Amino acid sequence: MYSYLRHMPFHDLQSYLGALEARGDLRRVAAEVDPVLEITEIATRMLREEGPALLFERVTGSPFPLAINFLASHRRIELVLGQEPAALGEALVGLWEAAQSLSPRRLLAQRRALGGLLAMRLRRVARAPVQDVVEPPDLSSLPVLQCWPGDAGRFITFGLVLTQHPDTGRRNLGVYRLQVRGPDTTGMHWQLQKGGGFHYRVAEEREQPLEVAVVLGGDPGLILAAVAPLPEGIDELLFSGLLRRQPLAMAAARSLRLLVPARAEFILEGEVRPRERAPEGPFGDHFGHYSESAPFPVFHVRLITRRARPVYPAAVVGKPPQEDRYLGEAVQMMLGPLLRVLHPELRGLWAYYEAGFVNFAVAAVAARYPKEALKTAFGLLGMGQFSLTKVLVLVNADVDPRDFRGVLRAIARHFDPTQDFTLLPRTAYDTLDFASFEMELGSKMVLDATTNATAPATPVPSEAAVALALRSLPEALAARLGAHVVATDIAPTMIERLTARTRAEGLNNLEGLVMDGYALDLDDDTFDVAGSQNGVSLFPDVKRGLAELVRVTKPGGRVLIVAFGALQRAEFLSFLMGAIKAAVPGFTGIPMDPPPLPFQLADPDKLRQELGDAGLTDVRVETVTWQMEFPSATHFLDWVPSSNPIGAGLVAGLTEEQKSSVQQVLDGMLRERSGGYPGAVLNTEINIGIGTK
Repeated sequence: MYSYLRHMPFHDLQSYLGALEARGDLRRVAAEVDPVLEITEIATRMLREEGPALLFERVTGSPFPLAINFLASHRRIELVLGQEPAALGEALVGLWEAAQSLSPRRLLAQRRALGGLLAMRLRRVARAPVQDVVEPPDLSSLPVLQCWPGDAGRFITFGLVLTQHPDTGRRNLGVYRLQVRGPDTTGMHWQLQKGGGFHYRVAEEREQPLEVAVVLGGDPGLILAAVAPLPEGIDELLFSGLLRRQPLAMAAARSLRLLVPARAEFILEGEVRPRERAPEGPFGDHFGHYSESAPFPVFHVRLITRRARPVYPAAVVGKPPQEDRYLGEAVQMMLGPLLRVLHPELRGLWAYYEAGFVNFAVAAVAARYPKEALKTAFGLLGMGQFSLTKVLVLVNADVDPRDFRGVLRAIARHFDPTQDFTLLPRTAYDTLDFASFEMELGSKMVLDATTNATAPATPVPSEAAVALALRSLPEALAARLGAHVVATDIAPTMIERLTARTRAEGLNNLEGLVMDGYALDLDDDTFDVAGSQNGVSLFPDVKRGLAELVRVTKPGGRVLIVAFGALQRAEFLSFLMGAIKAAVPGFTGIPMDPPPLPFQLADPDKLRQELGDAGLTDVRVETVTWQMEFPSATHFLDWVPSSNPIGAGLVAGLTEEQKSSVQQVLDGMLRERSGGYPGAVLNTEINIGIGTK
């Protein structure tokens, strides 16, 4: 952690990059690299290895170096702020509380934060390094990235878009992607609930163009301010002074009536004209999905100003984690404490980067009366960009919203869907969300997992569960939710694997035992739930294995069977057999008549009949698609033989040389499926049957 008092602010991007390099946290790359796909691959690998920031000195087709990942770690964010982001948020709350008390002593105690507030102003300068060179627009000279194979082209991904309200003159600075369409035009991806888009709407209603300056390479404090979802009307440029603890130097633009950051690397000056739209996208987005092409406004560049020797900033946008993870988490830690000013009952708030932030958030609430937490939820869902949150979970004040396991436990113990589920249909939706049938319109839900003061907490539905022929993941999940789980398997290695995993996770309510599935050494009528995932379907005598599960289940308890669906819809198996056929001459596949044991319950009607014949009532069978993610061919070949007897049999007969050939073929197949990425998602049909004893 860096000392706030000793913090020396960074006035521009290059001084910050120099500080990273001095700390050994930036690596220069002298080899020539391609901005189309190659830089994305390098930057993504480096980020996942928690490596340094990168400065590519030679980028194909451009005279300018490119910096990336320079804010892609918590330590770099702390370097920018001079302290942990959460400490800054708490200091601002302390300053607010001191101001409310009118106590000079309390205000003096907050002098550090007060100094930041006094820096929330602009300083106009006559000379601007960003205007050392003024030239006609030629966007082809910039090292603009194409991040993913399916992208519609190259996109400026770290442009800070500066606009001004036509009436009030209030500024907005936000990060919006810009698809390069030509030497002097780009798309302008103003999403729902974005300040720049609001400014454009006013200008368009008057049939007037909106002046726009795109800032490339502002100082890191300015970038953090632009990313922050500040309430509408709060000036991001002024807020950057708080983060930097010094005013922002601004200069008059050369062709616009705007002031622009004087120490940026590049400024693209231009306008967005009314009633003009052009297709934008597809684009590989935060959710690991290509956003579809849609009409968006067009940005016309009049001229470009830049430093004599500028550095182009870029960021990879795509499936988490990427650089935006660290930016988003830092912003949450800075601004989260301030929400307590509006919601005193709020004790914590966290949006998960794994879900793209807006898709899943958790709020910890110290409710003072029944359902006050729901009031808090409605207040949060009415605030700026947080209004785009898709799923909001409410938990008690003693639950850490960042502890996902703790959140799951709270849902299991306190959430009753008949009383605590709230659906908000047909409301505003994130522009990037692909799950709705209509763009920017969808539904949200609130799960209230707080303790209701008027009713006892709901117990875990299944206090005791038994799993036959274990697969470790379902058993561990049930234990994490609070159930007492007995996991049984005939193979000691499976029990050893599960035991090691439960110890590593600190679970003490999961017991693994070696047993014969035809004769479980367990008492009758013992368990609330008895289940088997792809276990009973492996038994030559399905009826006998199923009868044992029914025997140990309490009257009124449930028996759950998960089995593979249609063999031809098990892509993991077809990929494996296809790779072996390509690599091993003479391989003819596996016998299909009768079907292999794991697929003897592939027919949903057969599974339904077996459950009924076992004496179960209220039998239901549903067929779903299991999406299995394989990060690489190596992972695929490690997983399939250890989890499926057919895969184990196929691989067991291969020599080491044949295995190597199969892995190479699999690598190509997975890359073809994913569009060049080493891993891919394969689909497998699964039948889920459940009945009541």
